[in-house]
Amino acid sequence: MSRADSPGLFDEPAPRGPAAASLQVPLAERLRPRHLDDVVGQRHLLGPGKPLRVAFETRRLHSMLFWGPPGVGKTTLARLMADAFDADFLPLSAVLAGVKDIRDAVAQAQAAQQRGRATIVFVDEVHRFNKSQQDAFLPHVESGLFTFIGATTENPSFEVNSALLSRAVVYVLEPLDAQDLQTLMQRALPGSGVHTIAEAAQQRLIRHADGDARRLLGALELALHAAQRAGQSELSAELLEQALGATLLRFDKGGEQTYDLISALHKSVRGSDVDAALYWFARMLEGGADPRYLARRLIRMAVEDVGLADPKALTLALEAAQTYERLGSPEGELALAQAVVYLAVTPKSNAVYVAYNAARAFAREHGTQPVPLHLRNAPTRLMKNLGYGKGYRYAHDEPDAFAAGETYFPQGMEPPRFYQPTSRGVEERIARRLHELAQRNAQAALSAQAAEGDSVPPAEAGG
Repeated sequence: MSRADSPGLFDEPAPRGPAAASLQVPLAERLRPRHLDDVVGQRHLLGPGKPLRVAFETRRLHSMLFWGPPGVGKTTLARLMADAFDADFLPLSAVLAGVKDIRDAVAQAQAAQQRGRATIVFVDEVHRFNKSQQDAFLPHVESGLFTFIGATTENPSFEVNSALLSRAVVYVLEPLDAQDLQTLMQRALPGSGVHTIAEAAQQRLIRHADGDARRLLGALELALHAAQRAGQSELSAELLEQALGATLLRFDKGGEQTYDLISALHKSVRGSDVDAALYWFARMLEGGADPRYLARRLIRMAVEDVGLADPKALTLALEAAQTYERLGSPEGELALAQAVVYLAVTPKSNAVYVAYNAARAFAREHGTQPVPLHLRNAPTRLMKNLGYGKGYRYAHDEPDAFAAGETYFPQGMEPPRFYQPTSRGVEERIARRLHELAQRNAQAALSAQAAEGDSVPPAEAGG
């Protein structure tokens, strides 16, 4: 609703009966928009000519999925859709509902259809329904019995059945920005006894809300009550801090945002941006991420993105994980931060990662090739008599512990080249070593060819 229509928060005297009970409704619910123009945020969907605005204006009711973080208007938009199309609104919570609730919703929709009314079935947290529960909606969506609207904080590509997903339009809702949140703050003031919110308090509320309107209004309601009790007409930053206490940034463990944040951390390390890497690392810790999870991911970064350009990176990542296990939080987190910094600034190479994947693909493609006899194990006399291990050259008995010209691939297979070291860090020295060994193998091959030529009888040599 607009600010002019907003009910007072602390109107005196307090009414009794049903009116008194209504004051117990949370501020976020009391300020829930009743008209599309009152919705704050989501301009990319509700602005002129944008998809949802067009759907409302053209009265094109269709099944849809609202995907976005908490407190951005998913339920509000579903309710407004029902109002705009004069449809019965049947809300279900996938956290609490079961098969019986779905059947009841279908029965109510059938009764509404007989009365000539449309029905919208709204399923909050739809990703919490299992496959069979989600499938239960399909025949009724296809028959047109009701319009299905689902809300989810998780990526529907992973959490919603493909059959249901194909029958719904996915709308991505975004966190509210600072301007949106300030608009909500102003709407909450009438009737509260507080006329202004200090700039520092506004910024603190915006950080606390983290794009979540419901979280903002919940905190603001507590702070406005505190200001009223203190007789203050302005909500100060100090009073707000007392009302809020310690807060956490949004972090959905195991959810979509988890993977977005760890992706940002991994890519910042890979891109050698130490400050961005520290930022995303701190974001996850402040949001409640398990430091052990972060430690495991740092170990993966060491082997995947640093590799042999700096073999010490893996050692340091492992030691940071062990240090955290000994010290715990918060002291052990510093060791993890040290690993983040080191991994970000050290030379990078994914040559081993690429080589390993190439070798696996090559092995799958070429099937089960027999091991050459000279490389086979020969623990018994029979195996030795069959030629197992015959002709094998023990590298440590050769000059520089290298059997130049020896072959280690299956017979007849052209030796592939999987590992291509970079010119960065330790891999520069590895590349020089591999080049030297390749030259010695080539020289040994030339010597072998020359020896074969010398052993050919003169008659055969003359052709």
